[in-house]
Amino acid sequence: MPFTFFLKMTYLETTKYLESFINYEKIPAYPYKESLKLERLKGFLAIIGNPQHSLKCIHVAGTKGKGSTCAFIAYILREAGYRVGLYTSPHLTDFKERIRILEPKACPGEILTDFEGMISSDDLADVVRRLKPNIEEYNKNSQYGPLSFFEVYTALAFVYFKDKKTDLVVLETGLGGRLDATNVVDPLACAITSISYEHTDKLGNTLREIATEKAGIIKSHHAAPSPSLGTPFGRTPFPRLRSGFPSVARHQLIVISAPQEKEAAEVIRKRCQEAGAKLYEVGRDIGYKKTEKGFSVQGIFGEYANLEIKLLGRHQWINATVAVSAVEALRFSDIKVGKDSIRSGLYNTCWPGRCEVISREPLIVLDGAQNIASARVLKEAIKENSKYRKLILVFGVSNDKDIAGICNELRGLVDEVILTKANNPRAATPGMLAQYFSGKSVHISGNVKEAAGIARSICGKDDLILVCGSLFVVGEFRNVKA
Repeated sequence: MPFTFFLKMTYLETTKYLESFINYEKIPAYPYKESLKLERLKGFLAIIGNPQHSLKCIHVAGTKGKGSTCAFIAYILREAGYRVGLYTSPHLTDFKERIRILEPKACPGEILTDFEGMISSDDLADVVRRLKPNIEEYNKNSQYGPLSFFEVYTALAFVYFKDKKTDLVVLETGLGGRLDATNVVDPLACAITSISYEHTDKLGNTLREIATEKAGIIKSHHAAPSPSLGTPFGRTPFPRLRSGFPSVARHQLIVISAPQEKEAAEVIRKRCQEAGAKLYEVGRDIGYKKTEKGFSVQGIFGEYANLEIKLLGRHQWINATVAVSAVEALRFSDIKVGKDSIRSGLYNTCWPGRCEVISREPLIVLDGAQNIASARVLKEAIKENSKYRKLILVFGVSNDKDIAGICNELRGLVDEVILTKANNPRAATPGMLAQYFSGKSVHISGNVKEAAGIARSICGKDDLILVCGSLFVVGEFRNVKA
């Protein structure tokens, strides 16, 4: 790989260098199609040897649940004995969280950390040191403008995963899909989680437009054909499922879709047809249902009964079902994962900040819900899984979100509200949020640490503190010491 080597960088120098690039995650408004250009990253990757071409990837896009789905997939594959790269965004407290490698566990009872396998400070500094001269030379001559933070970070993730000889890599798209920096890979399988309204100023004002951006990760498959894998076996029909599965051509990309609204489903089906991809849809080809001990999945190749997960909410059953099916899809690439690995992988999945319980007395739940649809499923998850005397909401949101819609979903659930803001230039002013909680007891705080202190001071042991509205708020709350 044509890297030029420089003297070792410290981690502080590394973070300052990465923060010097334009970061669209911190910019409220920008011209989406003019700012995000795949040609820019493709050009850079070409000069460093196209590390992404060495990776076997599962690519995930969607509005709700794509991070949880990526985590489920990665933990299942880890349980099956694979070394798995996991690339997600945004982060909660440290951008090193975005790049992780899950190693096969040394023993079944091994205690795992929240962000196990996170790239170390030394490894991050080393990869940045190696890339820096190439980045600076490329940016001087790029006809598409300089690389962004997310593009640089995606490139160094590819280099890191290649260096560490990962067996498989699970990639979460950042924004949209079609123009997202992760969309330079040729994946073995794609998954599209639930699509709803988000970033309408960039992705479009209709579900059809948003779905078109998300479905942009579905591309014609150029990977070498794999040997015939036979026909599905052991099918036990679930209610309302189509019987039988058409044969899958060995060169086809396999796409798994969560249940979608009609507009979004039509876009995904059309895109698969155009790309020659084989689509499996949850609710049509793939089923799931509640059982006494959890839920069961009727997948592409068989049934998985009485599965359990630690993440709260029935919506996570759908994410888990998509994940199981995406793992099954790897069988068409000669990667077979057993039922025991699927079961234990789902149960052991840890995905901080998503319906995460961090305390029992008082009960404290963190969730990054940041649009109407995610606020609605969070509300249902709280109602179904929690018992409490009073609910105290700690809420902060980015000013480019549908604030009125999100607050309308949550308002009837809460007794007291603490309005706050994350340390992010996109954060909405807490005082401005008060209008959406008229009639409630409202507290205003200037930062998340102060909000956490107020919440604990007014909360009894039988109460529930719910923190949501933004992953930035959740991450800062999670870092506050009790």
